[in-house]
Amino acid sequence: MIIGSILKGKGAEVVSVRPDDTVLTVARRLGEHRIGAALVTDTAGAMLGIISERDIVRGMAAHGPGTTGLKAEQFMTRDLVTVTPQTLVIQALALMTQKRIRHLPVIVDGRLAGMISIGDLVKARIEEAEQEAEELKAYVTAAG
Repeated sequence: MIIGSILKGKGAEVVSVRPDDTVLTVARRLGEHRIGAALVTDTAGAMLGIISERDIVRGMAAHGPGTTGLKAEQFMTRDLVTVTPQTLVIQALALMTQKRIRHLPVIVDGRLAGMISIGDLVKARIEEAEQEAEELKAYVTAAG
């Protein structure tokens, strides 16, 4: 299974924030959408980084009280790890494990096509395993 098949079902909508948004604004946006990360983009939509719940927690631990008024750009991860729609789900899972990340922007011809989370990948793998099990069951039943 490839990432593109996940995006077909999930859609291409990606929540983004601005680098000058406060941490409180970002946290509210994440909560509102029930997501764990948002892309940080400039006014033209160019990707500058990603900010996750983990980034916010680490920032709070480092900066203490008053963190919520600081800017997203102070907490975001600037070095984006990305995939394409042709990336295999198993490859994306390995990349997430290796890089210790939970979200991957999906890029086509240098442009954002969507974003996937580790939850999306795990769900896809479970569905794939269930389908294989049903096919094996049908094969055994037909052969027996």
